Order: sequence, then C-alpha cells, then structure tokens
Amino acid sequence: MPESGAIMIRRRTPESAAMVASVQRAMAITPKLNRLEYGDADAIRALFGELIGAELDERFSLIPPFYTTGGENIRIGRNVFINQNCTMYDLGGIEIGDDVLIGPNVSLITSGHPIEPEERREGVTAAPITIGRNVWIAAGVTVIGGVSIGDNSVVAAGSVVTRDVPPNSLVGGNPARLIRAIGEDRSAAP
Repeated sequence: MPESGAIMIRRRTPESAAMVASVQRAMAITPKLNRLEYGDADAIRALFGELIGAELDERFSLIPPFYTTGGENIRIGRNVFINQNCTMYDLGGIEIGDDVLIGPNVSLITSGHPIEPEERREGVTAAPITIGRNVWIAAGVTVIGGVSIGDNSVVAAGSVVTRDVPPNSLVGGNPARLIRAIGEDRSAAP
C-alpha cells in the first residue's frame, strides 16, 4: 500500500501506459537539452520549457546535464536556478517556487515502490514535492516524495529530506533535521 498522500500506479493499466509514454517523450528531449552549452541560455530555456510544457521567465537558468522521468509534472516559478547534474523524477508532481536555487547533483524523487515485498513489482507509488519561495537546496541533496520545503529555507549539502521543512529553517543530515531557524539571533548567549 502506498504511504499516506501517495498514489499507486499499477502495472498494465492505462495510467501505467501513460507513464511509459511520458518517459519515452522525456528520453527524446533530454539528450538534446544535455548537448547544449551553458552559454546557450535561450535554447536551454526553450527546450526545458518544451520538456515541462510551460513557458519560463527570462531569468530561469539551468546548467546541463539534467535528467527527468517525464517533465510535464514539473512547475517552475520565476528566477529559478538549477545547477548541473540534477535529477527530477516528477511522476508525483514537483512544484518549485520563485527565486529558488538548486545546487549540483540534487535529486527530487517523487516516485518509488511499495514497501511490502509482494507488492513491490506491482506498480509505482508517487507523492508530490513542493519547494517554497526563496529556498536554497545545496549540493548533493535528495528530497523524497510527499515533502514540502517552506519559504526561505536552506537544505544543507548532502542531506536527505524525508519530512516537511518549516519556513525559515536550516536543515541538514540524513535524515535532515532542524539545525536552526533562519534569522535567529546567533549572538545571544545560549
């Protein structure tokens, strides 16, 4: 059974066939995107917009390579930067707010498989990821489906985010835990 808030897409169903078609579409577009150089910002923006099915603002920036399972379930706000070698498994939906910075080697993974061994090969589970406004996700972070990251938060490098991150928070570790509130007076005695 999928975790709370997750959906299950069973094998050999119309939903499963649509998922496979989406992957095939993305596999046709991403190699073209990944051949572009960073200086080809307009071409990158246009091809990424085709991948996700939406027009991007002129301040969107991505450094290839980039990987996704579909693309059409990704929503990007204004003035977003995505560094190289990022992976977005977007079956459950990924929403990225305005002014977000995503470091290199970040993985946003909305899909998985049931925990129970007898169900594991029966389909795919999926749950959304929501990233608020003005968030910085540092290098090598993995965010798991079903997680929301609140506005103005920072996820430290190498972290694995398995639960919601409150707004204005610095989190880190595996699993990521609250380190401190952002804006907290650090000069005060403990």
